[in-house]
Amino acid sequence: MTTNIKEPIYLPLEGVESEHCALIVEKGLGKVEGVETQKVEVNNSRVAITVQGNEAVAEAVRAIKDLGYGVPTVKKSFPVLEMTCASCAGSAESIAQHEKGVVQAAVNFATGNLTVEYLPNVTNPAALQKAIRAGGYDLLIEDESTQQETLETMHAERFQKLKTKTTWAIILSLPVVVIGMFFMDMPYADPIMCFFSTPVVLWLGKDFFINAWKQLKHRSANMDTLVALSTGIAYVFSVFNMLFADFWHKRGLEAHVYFEAAAVIIAFILLGKLLEEKAKGNTSSAIKKLMGLQPKTVLVIETDGREVEKAIEDVHEGDIILVKPGEKIAVDGMVVSGTSYVDESMLSGEPVPVLKEENEKVFAGTINQKGSFQFRAVKVGKETMLAQIIKMVQDAQGSKAPVQKLVDKIAGIFVPIVIAIAVLTFIVWIVFGGESGVVQGLLAAVTVLVIACPCALGLATPTAIMVGVGKGAEQGILIKDAESLELAKKVNAIVLDKTGTITEGRPQVTGVKWLAGDETKNILLSIEKQSEHPLAEAVVKELEGVALANISQFDSITGKGAKADYEQETYYVGNKKLLTENGVQIDESLLQQAEDWGKESKTVIWFSDSKKALSVLAISDKIKETSVQAIKEMQDMGIDLYMLTGDNEATAKAIAEQTGIKHYKAEVLPQHKADFVSELQKQGKVVAMVGDGINDSTALATADVSIAMGRGSDIAMDVAKMTIISSDLTKIPQAIKLSKQTVATIKQNLFWAFIYNVIGIPVAAGILYPFNGFLLNPMIAGAAMALSSVSVVSNSLRLKWKK
Repeated sequence: MTTNIKEPIYLPLEGVESEHCALIVEKGLGKVEGVETQKVEVNNSRVAITVQGNEAVAEAVRAIKDLGYGVPTVKKSFPVLEMTCASCAGSAESIAQHEKGVVQAAVNFATGNLTVEYLPNVTNPAALQKAIRAGGYDLLIEDESTQQETLETMHAERFQKLKTKTTWAIILSLPVVVIGMFFMDMPYADPIMCFFSTPVVLWLGKDFFINAWKQLKHRSANMDTLVALSTGIAYVFSVFNMLFADFWHKRGLEAHVYFEAAAVIIAFILLGKLLEEKAKGNTSSAIKKLMGLQPKTVLVIETDGREVEKAIEDVHEGDIILVKPGEKIAVDGMVVSGTSYVDESMLSGEPVPVLKEENEKVFAGTINQKGSFQFRAVKVGKETMLAQIIKMVQDAQGSKAPVQKLVDKIAGIFVPIVIAIAVLTFIVWIVFGGESGVVQGLLAAVTVLVIACPCALGLATPTAIMVGVGKGAEQGILIKDAESLELAKKVNAIVLDKTGTITEGRPQVTGVKWLAGDETKNILLSIEKQSEHPLAEAVVKELEGVALANISQFDSITGKGAKADYEQETYYVGNKKLLTENGVQIDESLLQQAEDWGKESKTVIWFSDSKKALSVLAISDKIKETSVQAIKEMQDMGIDLYMLTGDNEATAKAIAEQTGIKHYKAEVLPQHKADFVSELQKQGKVVAMVGDGINDSTALATADVSIAMGRGSDIAMDVAKMTIISSDLTKIPQAIKLSKQTVATIKQNLFWAFIYNVIGIPVAAGILYPFNGFLLNPMIAGAAMALSSVSVVSNSLRLKWKK
């Protein structure tokens, strides 16, 4: 006798380095429903679990992560092929979710993509492809670099095939409609209609029947099931009536045929799919635009100085690349020789080109202007900023908004309910429909099946999300997931970090006052050029272009400044204390100016010779030009603004006054930022956190909506759900506006999709017949169904042109 022993699944672990950690993980996994046994192997950095179903694996991974440990998983997107409607997306998603080793799976019908997170040691793309194929669909698992091109070729071929099918369906259906409507009594009317409609139903519409059969094998139903049932019943019923007309004549009834209904329904649905396919192609234009930013080939300088043209895929880290005027930069890198201005508007949204000199960073997709330069490749392939942006946009377009999860549940039970309504309609007509009850009942049931469209429902949310995320990317707002796009409209409190968010994040000279002329500024520059003080850099930048003086006896005085000699005279640069200690006289006008700057919390630097002060300079972290306008815009939207900074009280107060922020906190430590966000959340506020540094990452993770400044740290950008590439605060009101527009579009789409079915199905069933004798023609139902999907996608596309 053999006992069935379940095979364990091994989850790799990160951060579990002691038996104590192992105990915590084991205890946590013990509480997960569906996990039968668990054993942590500390030395192998893994846990062996046996589970009742694959859902428990995902729960186990979530539980380990909640405990603060890691489970390395791979997250990828693959195009799903052979999907015909929103219900197919549900079926494909369900197959992927039940595959062993899959942590999370989501299929977006609008993009046609499966986004899957899986354990690389348990499953792989090939295994997923096999499972999806068994369900009647297919998965494209090519390399990402060629995947997009293959997809576009396949999309073009599919579109062309659909166009041919639709054209033929319309051509063949036209004579059937004309005869069915106006020449029913002509000789051989029925056989002629049968002759024209048979290829439409059995050849051009064969995919509906094939897909319906695949669904039936998996005990599920989708849009194809409805189409196959309705057209199949209408066609078979018509063939029966044509061949056995006497069956009805003996019962005193007319033997009507409905070939035109069957043919026209398929023609209309194919036309609807064609228009939908075309519109869906437009929703992904943002990705196509971004992908078009990267050149296909580059000029690489070999070690012997030869220029070799290479494909972008063959560029490696460390390669020296030559960029000529007007060319696009292929990968991220660092300039090694030459200077030029580069148009970085695709990253920052700023139209002014940026000067690039030696040791300056350059980014893939940006455009070189007039000069030539060479740069060393630092990040290539998937690592470049452009590739990261494309991936972010794709992931966001593939993610599901909370409202979509509810719609998915409804779409899942929609088709079985429609079939049940159609059967009930048929029975009611037989019972209460009198002599023609069977015929009218059959027609009404067919019309119910035709008019019900889960596609409009399935497309309502994802198409709006796709257009919204794409529009954001074009405006320089990167949105990582649909949830934050849906939630941003509810934000009523925004917490702003000061340095690098409201301000530029680097010290700059904001004021200079000379006692007489500025003839000695070359001496000031020469001293500051040799100084190691952090503020000296700001002065050097301010005096850029001034010729250097030949100074001697340079001496750095810790905590006070520096001094140097020039033509038998000693010069001092530093604080006031340095000047008074050396008996330097300070003019009243300079003293007054220094006091005024001090009140604004600016750092004051003095410059003097051995007798008198020559100049005073103010240095501060400058407020960004757009910050004041952005803050006003957000306050006008009724949002409470809070500024947090690690800086001193005086500086914080000065910045708050200059920008019009009413609430601020100074000398805040990184961990306290997150606590402050939590406090606001406890007050019932929906909080957005805006930051740019590593010190903001905890607060960003705590906030309801997290926004990172694109010129800040990589960690802040990883944690945040939105990134403002240009670090311009005016993009935040834009993001909130975009959120409002997207959510409004989703609501409109859902309203029309629901209202269409709520009104359409009862009318199709014949609810109006007892009152005014109205019965809906199945052909009109087919047209209405096709239009419902097209109207939803078209409404989503309207988002693109909204201001």
